[in-house]
Amino acid sequence: MAISLDKAFGIHQHALLVRSERAEVLSSNIANADTPGYKAKDIDFASALANAKNSQSYRMSKTHSKHFDLSVEIDTSQKYRNPNQPDTGDGNTVDVQVERNMFMQNSMEYQTSLQFLNGKIKGLNKALTGGS
Repeated sequence: MAISLDKAFGIHQHALLVRSERAEVLSSNIANADTPGYKAKDIDFASALANAKNSQSYRMSKTHSKHFDLSVEIDTSQKYRNPNQPDTGDGNTVDVQVERNMFMQNSMEYQTSLQFLNGKIKGLNKALTGGS
């Protein structure tokens, strides 16, 4: 009997990828907090994860050299965020406190998914080795 890692790990493997991409976007916002005209960006995590979840059920493996390789593409398109504060005159829409909070929340959620996956891997390892 084959073990399907996609079924074992569920959506968490895709969540890690999206969270990693979002961390890069948020850190870019923080780095450009003083850049005139820079617009804060973000990734809509819920829609990216829903896209991965919906397309995951249509995943097909390539079993022959003439088959098409169909894989899941996760949409991590960046969108501009609506500013929470009025324009300071330089056109920059980054609020450093908001960005830091979002970065920290994203980091904690990344760690949570990572711990969940580690638990799944330990469980699979225990099942395969038959004990402790």
